[in-house]
Amino acid sequence: MIDYQAVIDRILAEVRNLDCRGRVADYIPALAEVDPNHSAIAVDMLDGRSFRAGDADVPFSIQSISKVFTLAMVFPEIGEELWKSVGREPSGNPFNSLVQLENEHGIPRNPFINAGALVVTDRLISMYPRPKEAMLDFVRSLAGNDDIYFDSRVATSEREHADRNMSLAYFMKSFGNIHNDVERLIDVYCHQCSIAMSCADVARSFRLFANRGVNPADGRRVLTESQSKRLGAVMSTCGFYDESGDFAYRVGLPGKSGVGGGIAAYIPGKLSVAVWSPGLNSYGNSLAGIEMLERFTTDIRRSIF
Repeated sequence: MIDYQAVIDRILAEVRNLDCRGRVADYIPALAEVDPNHSAIAVDMLDGRSFRAGDADVPFSIQSISKVFTLAMVFPEIGEELWKSVGREPSGNPFNSLVQLENEHGIPRNPFINAGALVVTDRLISMYPRPKEAMLDFVRSLAGNDDIYFDSRVATSEREHADRNMSLAYFMKSFGNIHNDVERLIDVYCHQCSIAMSCADVARSFRLFANRGVNPADGRRVLTESQSKRLGAVMSTCGFYDESGDFAYRVGLPGKSGVGGGIAAYIPGKLSVAVWSPGLNSYGNSLAGIEMLERFTTDIRRSIF
């Protein structure tokens, strides 16, 4: 039997000694102040066991990891019709690119680049009269933690530096692909990205995908098996911006990253794993986080491939 605690303890110690800190996100001032020395790993097994190493209980801004949660809320309601408004292909461009949108007539390439996430959040606003509260309720139910909140300082900082996202939203609205007021959309989106969770919270939340759409916290089916499979496929091909192919090559798991330095991933039917290290590489993914996950799947000799 694999000693997961020994595995993650060893990985964290090894990676802390490497020169792979990267740079914290500085285009959002509140994120620029995060201590780059934080690092953590959390693993949750579907059999109920959990393992923690490092700063696994320290909350951080999950940023684009939140895009998976909003997609998991919207996809069951809209179904395959969603893919008429947002694609399922890797972008090959930066996550906030405007160029691709113009070439593709306001249809974002996938739901994990900013434009695609804005479309998903726009549909969420149409579904719920209080979308921010609905979002928190959903994430709390997955994590089994009622003390998950928005980081208001991060949300404000994001909103004050949201010009590019405003441009994306207005551009898509000109094509009829945004249905709600853009100011409200950006407010909800900035709060979505500011959700503060720990590695332990994120790992518990991603059990939903490891468990093929059933929330282990309460036994409720959130996604059909087919929907869970499809979201996993999009995570595998698009979850790491234009580094998704390299992540699949090195780590071999579906997952999602965020510029707060967190990464969540999972092995279907087996486990979920979350890592956190705020220093980013040039693609906006955690440099040490990817290293930790590569070593994790190598050490346990398991991936989806």
